[in-house]
Amino acid sequence: MTNQTEHLPAQRHVGNAPLPQSQRPPLQWSVRNASLTAGVALLLMSVVAIFGKVVVVDGLVTQGDAAATAADITASAGMFRLGIVSLIVVIALDVVVAWALYRVFSPVNASLSMLAAIMRLVYSAVFMVAIGQLLGVIRLLSDDGNRAVLGTDQVQVMAMQGMTSFYDIWYVSQFLFGLHLLLLGYLAYRSGYIPRLLGALLAIAGLGYAADSFGVVLSQGPWTDISAFTFLGEFLLALWLVIRSRGVAAGAAELEAAPGPRRERDAINA
Repeated sequence: MTNQTEHLPAQRHVGNAPLPQSQRPPLQWSVRNASLTAGVALLLMSVVAIFGKVVVVDGLVTQGDAAATAADITASAGMFRLGIVSLIVVIALDVVVAWALYRVFSPVNASLSMLAAIMRLVYSAVFMVAIGQLLGVIRLLSDDGNRAVLGTDQVQVMAMQGMTSFYDIWYVSQFLFGLHLLLLGYLAYRSGYIPRLLGALLAIAGLGYAADSFGVVLSQGPWTDISAFTFLGEFLLALWLVIRSRGVAAGAAELEAAPGPRRERDAINA
């Protein structure tokens, strides 16, 4: 007699026993947690970046005066090193933000959201190269043997060249960062859970960074940073992601639950 149990399907789940790890669906980072993470990281980054770039680096550099710049950096070597550490922390926060913002905006368009994240990561890599120039400057000025071998004037000129290289590479990275913000602005504008005005401000901020990159190259004289006046969208995005994280998560969930054709139609009509 044939055993009838041979033709029965294998039992997948008995009672309340948990499924084996191999059969469990993959966990997905919630949009709300990603929104909070991105917002907090952006706000923290703003404080750290202002200290490292504006207060320390810009504050110790006297454009066109190598002697004064070298003297100020040498006199404030501890603060200069702390500024370098602050900028490295900014890079680490950028990686976190890129990851979190991808999750926040992936319901709108996963491909563009991934491209925006990659842009931010590439920007971070270029910025890290710029920070390496600062390390070279402090090592050059901290070694008295360099002055004995090269002479004080030559060391000061080389230190100024290192600071100039930092700014040149940093401006190149700003173009990539501007492209990142343009993509974020588009995604925010289309999302339905981020205000359209905020999306427009992000795009304006991106254009400001891109304009600074080209302006420094094309301008024959000193260039005034446009991004110093157009950065507002970044700060407002950070506040929105923290304060309105529940609304962001609800809007993203509604968009993720919509059928494919409906989602595309909503994006077109947005």
